[in-house]
Amino acid sequence: MWLLLLLFLAPQKLGFGLGLVPNLISDEEYCKDDFPSGFVFGAATSAYQYEGAVDVDGRSPSIWDTFTHAGHMSDKSTGDITAGGYYKYKEDVKHMSDMGLEAYRFSISWSRLIPNGRGEINPKGLEFYNNVIDELIEYGIQPHVTLLHQDLPQIIEDEYSGWLSPKIVEDFTAYADVCFREFGDRVRHWITFNEPNMECIPSYDLGSHPPQRCSYPFGLANCSAGNSTIEPYIAVHHFLLAHTEVASLYKRKYQVKQNGWIGVDIYAMWMSPLTNSTADIIATQRALDFQIGWIINPLVFGAYPEIMKKRAGSRIPSFTNLQSEQLIESFDFIGINYYTSVYVTDDIDPSETALRDYNKDMSVKMAGRSMPYNKDLNDTERVQFLRGYIGAVLDATRYGSNIRGYFVWSFVDVFEYLYGYQWVLGLYHVNFEDKDLKRTPKLSAHWYSNFLKGRGREHWIERATLHEALQ
Repeated sequence: MWLLLLLFLAPQKLGFGLGLVPNLISDEEYCKDDFPSGFVFGAATSAYQYEGAVDVDGRSPSIWDTFTHAGHMSDKSTGDITAGGYYKYKEDVKHMSDMGLEAYRFSISWSRLIPNGRGEINPKGLEFYNNVIDELIEYGIQPHVTLLHQDLPQIIEDEYSGWLSPKIVEDFTAYADVCFREFGDRVRHWITFNEPNMECIPSYDLGSHPPQRCSYPFGLANCSAGNSTIEPYIAVHHFLLAHTEVASLYKRKYQVKQNGWIGVDIYAMWMSPLTNSTADIIATQRALDFQIGWIINPLVFGAYPEIMKKRAGSRIPSFTNLQSEQLIESFDFIGINYYTSVYVTDDIDPSETALRDYNKDMSVKMAGRSMPYNKDLNDTERVQFLRGYIGAVLDATRYGSNIRGYFVWSFVDVFEYLYGYQWVLGLYHVNFEDKDLKRTPKLSAHWYSNFLKGRGREHWIERATLHEALQ
């Protein structure tokens, strides 16, 4: 088992706690050649956040279309146009090649490929993803494909409540089968889901993401339906069962002849005890179990963490012996989507028992640094972030971690699930006010390109001269 890292650093204003800063290693102390042979550097986007063209060429609505069209984003934005990747992917792949990217992670829109959720394939959707993959291959860039990046077809949600029903396992497996059959001759890296442990909290606990289900006192939104104490557990359980079925299908039917790998990406926010007290140390482990262990434990040991089973009781489903065995055999790699780190202290009010027992939620597959949306191309903070975290990844490999790749989120500015267009994370600035959605490289794009091409400080583009360089 190996790791792909897609680092993503969320803005500290979220209030998760006091962020921990990694030991920064300057670019004078390491270079790309210091990484193990075969280590891959890339960048990422996802279908709804990048493509736009939501009502074009037979695509049906996803739950994110429904959610944003109802005005639920704080900035009232939608992904209707976003970065326009449906039309501009060739330009972007050329930029990737010019930058020196070795791999690109993107997701397939289930709604675009199979608009009814099951059955007939949309030929226009099939053509689009074939074209994207072929374009990447032509430029020597590895396609890393995520099967579902939170944008479930609305028709599936309407029919049987999506991830709350075991029916989703069969439908998702059938969809994955189409993807493996149609694209697997060129795609060797498959990711079943993006952050199932994270997706289920805002979607089924807080109600801040589609399908916007929650219950008092947990919800941040005015949810019309839901049960925050039960539904997140049910949804994650079905995610894990669907992942297992899809991985089993791939390994049985496609892996040998296509010579590929399959895994899953999880959300991971590292936690450290605020003090050396026993209570804080225990609280930290408990929080890690409820966040990371929620997914990792079933994959590695075939069961949920003991503390989760103890606290959640009958609210958390269990696996059969066969399901446990299949889970343990279901992945070749795990992607870690890393956001930030926090300190943890055990100071929960005893009167808040329900909150304590459930609300513990909190790849490197995605790594990025969010910035307020503006036209400033001098994103020096993101450069510092990249320098520090790439150096930290190198340190981890030297200490024996089996890390195989690092992906930056995101390649271009896109619609962000948390912030719409108020905060952006692209290496390339996208002018969303321009009908042509002009791309312009930021300072971070230049730094990453220099690193990927093995250039040292003599090629560094200083902040003061960046605007001149871009004229």
